[in-house]
Amino acid sequence: MTSQPTLPTDTGAPGSSSPPSPGLHAGLKNRHLSMIAIGGVIGAGLFVGSSSGIATAGPGILLSYALVGTMVVLVMRMLGEMSAANPSSGSFSAHADRALGRWAGFSIGWLYWFFWVVVLAVEATAGAVILEGWIPAVPQWGWALIVMVVLTATNLVSVGSYGEFEFWFAGIKVVAIAAFIVVGGMAVFGVLPGVDAEKAGLGNLTDHGGFLPNGPGAILIGVLLVVFSFMGSEIATLAAGETEDPQRSVTKSTNSIIWRIAVFYLGSIFVVVALLPWNDPSIKEKGSYVAALDSLGIAHAGQIMNFIVLTSVLSCLNSGLYTASRMAFSLGERGDAPRSFGRTTSRGVPMTAILASVVFGFVAVIFNYFFPEGVFLFLVNSSGAVALFVWLVICFSQLRMRRIIEREAPEKLVVKMWLYPYLTWATIGLILFVLAYMLTDTEHGNREILLLSLLVAAIVVGISLVKEKILGQRAGAPAEAAGVADKTAEADKVR
Repeated sequence: MTSQPTLPTDTGAPGSSSPPSPGLHAGLKNRHLSMIAIGGVIGAGLFVGSSSGIATAGPGILLSYALVGTMVVLVMRMLGEMSAANPSSGSFSAHADRALGRWAGFSIGWLYWFFWVVVLAVEATAGAVILEGWIPAVPQWGWALIVMVVLTATNLVSVGSYGEFEFWFAGIKVVAIAAFIVVGGMAVFGVLPGVDAEKAGLGNLTDHGGFLPNGPGAILIGVLLVVFSFMGSEIATLAAGETEDPQRSVTKSTNSIIWRIAVFYLGSIFVVVALLPWNDPSIKEKGSYVAALDSLGIAHAGQIMNFIVLTSVLSCLNSGLYTASRMAFSLGERGDAPRSFGRTTSRGVPMTAILASVVFGFVAVIFNYFFPEGVFLFLVNSSGAVALFVWLVICFSQLRMRRIIEREAPEKLVVKMWLYPYLTWATIGLILFVLAYMLTDTEHGNREILLLSLLVAAIVVGISLVKEKILGQRAGAPAEAAGVADKTAEADKVR
């Protein structure tokens, strides 16, 4: 039997349970973190990616969103339990480090960093396309550069400036989607004055081939199409380490995840499929939200939605750069990345980690410009399943960490996973099922995404194991030398 690891107490050491580092400043206010937590679940993917899910599953896409939403709520509950007990800028990577071993923390930390720097390129390109449409005098690559430079500067100033920008970016998203739900909901129930929404009504949920027009199997395809739009819910646990009361912040953001997903995802998608028949051609042509607004006769609906999507893109870019840099910082602190990544400026900003992340992100933008169907497509596909890998690692980490915390610091269990360990194992089973189902989906490219992601994951895990072996050999050599010296001294005494 192997002994269980213990909860460490040394500040700054690998696996430390203290708030992130003396180098990081508690510059985020409660209002910042509240909006980061809310905005984290509203990604640009919700606005631009939901149309394909609706086309595939019809009104049944609501079940797909509910299934993935339930999985995310359970995973975030587990992460909240660990993060409330041990706040850290490395979040789940640091927890995996302690619970599963250095290889796990190293691997999932670098995979997560890779995911977000690729997202930087995707979002910068998406934002540049919208901006070029408004001001074509500036080329697409120019807008991508401008956006990256501005948000890099914001992150380099201080964590407070990141928080302020994200507060307003996320605020616009929240207000926009809340207004959409209220106005659309009134139209569905026929109480919106001055609007004749001919196609709107609850009948759209069942009148056009039934609630599941393409059969129950379409729900699972819908799951694969929407699962990646939920990535970002965990950002609040990374950011909580830079607040004045990390434990309270994590607890609050974890407890609010249920209503956030229920309102912003299920609420808005319900309004879309109730306003229009699921097979209305405009949903696929214009996008689900633009088509829904158009059906209400709202002028300039396309431009309004472009502005909201641009705001979501900038919010995702801002948070992605912050998240990638904090993960790189944590890896640097633990010796799993260059030590310079773990250093901060006098303002508590991990400058090297930020610059390294944005440089990789902008190189990916260049790949998208020159090799959109080659290198860039490989980068995007090979990071596609990382969200599921992260959630799986969180589950296994929580199984081990719960026992450690109960044994050594039970008073830190201010957030508890429901029905432990049964719901944890059920969540693991659900994630493995989704991964297995991805292997069967060749129509939407999910099989290729999973295989490429597994390849990248295998490479990263391999590097971590080699690194661990080399470090073990280096540590063993001095110990062996010391043992030989002791035996020689003993022999001298006998003589």
